[in-house]
Amino acid sequence: MRLFLWVVGFLLLTSGSLSAKTVYDINLPDTVTVSGENLQLNGYGLRKKFFFKIYLGSLYTQEKATTTEQVLAMPGAKLIRMNFIHKKVEREKITQAFAEGFAKNSPQIIGNPELQQFLSLFNADFLAGDQVDIELAADGTVSASQNSEPLGKIPSTHLTKAILLIYLGNSPADTTLKKGMLGGN
Repeated sequence: MRLFLWVVGFLLLTSGSLSAKTVYDINLPDTVTVSGENLQLNGYGLRKKFFFKIYLGSLYTQEKATTTEQVLAMPGAKLIRMNFIHKKVEREKITQAFAEGFAKNSPQIIGNPELQQFLSLFNADFLAGDQVDIELAADGTVSASQNSEPLGKIPSTHLTKAILLIYLGNSPADTTLKKGMLGGN
């Protein structure tokens, strides 16, 4: 009976810590709140460039999705989170990677003022330990933050879809990252 009580007590004490994953020493909560909506971790993956681990990317959605089409069809908010692992990534490299992702997956948005506004939100380098959130609200508003500091908001449903396609489109930034974000981890 003592053993049973000890096991039950242990499980009760540790149940809170079982609600998150730790990957590369980064805590990935099972749920987050975006624009008043509770979202669940859909999946995560590592963004690599050559031999370097750049960041751990994660996708949060209202319900689990395993395809790009399912994510795009979901009406609610979504969150893309980047937890940087590499010592330093220059702002120019990230904005260039975003621009390339837009060109490959959403060429119709090139030249759009909202695209330029989005790229201009990122005005600092990214260091190991930094967390960048790109919130995609149900109304089409894109909000970005770095280490919980707001960088800005842009109302644009076209931009929302184009951002998702950088990660989940036919020519994603990283195919392994795409697979992971779609739950294949």
